[in-house]
Amino acid sequence: MDFSFLVSEDKIKKAYQNGEFSNLPGFGKPLPKDSLASVPEELRMAYRVLKNAGYSLEEDRIRQELLSMEDLIRSCKTEEEKMDLQKKYNEKLWRFNKMVRERTGTSHSKHFSEYQKKVEDRLFLK
Repeated sequence: MDFSFLVSEDKIKKAYQNGEFSNLPGFGKPLPKDSLASVPEELRMAYRVLKNAGYSLEEDRIRQELLSMEDLIRSCKTEEEKMDLQKKYNEKLWRFNKMVRERTGTSHSKHFSEYQKKVEDRLFLK
C-alpha cells in the first residue's frame, strides 16, 4: 500500500467516527436498483459509457426493428400486406423520431422535421 492510500483511509475513519457521514441523504437505506442489472457484468461498464454518451438501447432496438420491417415490406407479395406493414412502419418511425426529438431536442433531418410539423399541425390542431 502506498502512503496516499493510508492517509485517505485514516481520514475516512476519522470522519466516520466524528459522525460526518450520518447526515448524508439516503444514509442507512439500500442502494437503488441498477438499471443495467440484466446486462452481463463484463459488459456493464461499456453500456454505462454508451448511456452517458447519449446512446439509447431502446433507440437501437427500434432502429433494428425498422430495418427488419423495411426488409419485410420489400418482400411483401400482396399490396394489402404491404400497406398494412407500411402503416405499422410509419407509426414506429414516428415514435422513434419523437423519442429522438425528446432526447436531443432535434430530429434526424431538417426536411423531415419540417414535414412532420406540417403533418402534426394538420392532424392534431384541427
